[in-house]
Amino acid sequence: MSQPPKRPRKPAPAAVKTAPAKGELHPRNRHKGRYDFPALIKASPELGNFVITNPYGKPSIDFANPAAVKVFNRALLRQYYGIAHWDIPEGYLCPPIPGRADYLHNLADLLASDNDGQIPRGEQVRALDIGVGANCIYPLIGRCEYGWHFLGADVAAAALDSARAIVDGNQQLSGAIELRQQSNAEHIFVGLLRSDERFDLTLCNPPFHTSAAEASSGSTRKWRNLGKLDPKRKLPVLNFGGQAAELWCPGGEAGFLKRMTSESAQVAEQVLWFSSLVSKGGNVELLQGWLAKAGAAEVRILGMSQGQKQSRLVAWTFKDAQARAIWRQSHWR
Repeated sequence: MSQPPKRPRKPAPAAVKTAPAKGELHPRNRHKGRYDFPALIKASPELGNFVITNPYGKPSIDFANPAAVKVFNRALLRQYYGIAHWDIPEGYLCPPIPGRADYLHNLADLLASDNDGQIPRGEQVRALDIGVGANCIYPLIGRCEYGWHFLGADVAAAALDSARAIVDGNQQLSGAIELRQQSNAEHIFVGLLRSDERFDLTLCNPPFHTSAAEASSGSTRKWRNLGKLDPKRKLPVLNFGGQAAELWCPGGEAGFLKRMTSESAQVAEQVLWFSSLVSKGGNVELLQGWLAKAGAAEVRILGMSQGQKQSRLVAWTFKDAQARAIWRQSHWR
């Protein structure tokens, strides 16, 4: 008895790939080159208590010290982005600002590719930050660089309280950054967006690990690889901090991306471009497969680089070129 022919597998959407030279930040990134520590200390005197001399004889900070990292971030935000008030509760994620800025600059280029090479700026551009966290970094930088309006979403009320204190503490951010809680931790977009809302961009730095134990193990392994695991010195469990929702979720990064793909299709009419960082290279191919099944019209894979660290930004849309042109005419002009 003959078997019925197998249905051909739907190919993944054609992906456009770009990548910077190894170790290079985006050309518009304010953090290219060496930091001017005297200028940083002049603007933020508290930073002077944490500056050390690295093995190359250059001023730096001890990135194994969470207090130093927090003060360094505060100084960077003050000098480069005019953020006078920035603080986060102990134990929350304190992100590397240059890499976060690169994400936003790449998203600006993505929008420009649909706008005759011109980056759309101002309040008419609306961005949704999934997992805004206590630090509120993406909205702060995106507002400063491009004047975009942000909605920051998170499942943790405490994280949103911290982000709200940052927004309220900086007068120039008034009305520019809205914060909203996702009440169901099993969902990403569903139950969060209102039916009349439209967003030009979504961005996300998804949880990387599958459990708290894996997160702790990964941090220990990183210190060992860097040659910094000194038994005589008590190092933090996680050098940049992080709460559960920031670091791990059931299924880890792959599980989160799969849910995001499914839910993005459900709100496809409300968003021009979805995007996410993808830390594990193997998850990019998985994501492309899920996007193909979900019916994505186009996928962009943007390489990002900071020092020796390589990462990927994956963006996708359910709108073809004609639909994106109509969106541009109705939303940006």
